[in-house]
Amino acid sequence: MRPPVPHDLPRRRPWQALLWMLAPVAVTLGLYWYGRTHTPDYASRLFGRQGNDATELKAQLGSVLFGLALVQLLLALWMYGRLPGAPRPAPGPVPTVHRLGGLIVFLLSLPIAQHCLVTYGVQLSSPRVALHSVTGCVLYGAFVAKVIVVRHRRLPGWMLPLVGGALVCAIGVLWYTGALWFLNGYQAPGL
Repeated sequence: MRPPVPHDLPRRRPWQALLWMLAPVAVTLGLYWYGRTHTPDYASRLFGRQGNDATELKAQLGSVLFGLALVQLLLALWMYGRLPGAPRPAPGPVPTVHRLGGLIVFLLSLPIAQHCLVTYGVQLSSPRVALHSVTGCVLYGAFVAKVIVVRHRRLPGWMLPLVGGALVCAIGVLWYTGALWFLNGYQAPGL
């Protein structure tokens, strides 16, 4: 039996593409709904710490997370030949390091997000808190979008930098409204 040629392969139906596009929205809205309906547990712990100790640990982990996200951005720019002064093409290990770095960023974000969601939920009490809460929900929708875009190669080429940039921006906003705010004595310029 001969292998199928591309025109013999079944075509995806438009509703399947719509479902893939709705997955990031569903994740974002699901986290938002849970955070709004969940009763905050202000006594919850993060790696054995609670209260200001847990917040300080989250600020430190969040700062590492933001640094790793910036490294991910540089690696992506290098892979796609957009990093000024870097040799082209990027050496073979760069894509592997980028993928492993993305996994590390995702795994590092989970305990931070879990603690925020369980301890505080999604609050809209001030502009800073609202921005931080909503961006936290958007972050995981952007993660889902990035995985979908990477796995489905038939999507337009501009989508990968868009969702990758949205991830880095979301992590930056979360760092600014959370980690920087805490480490800077409960102040962030402009908030």
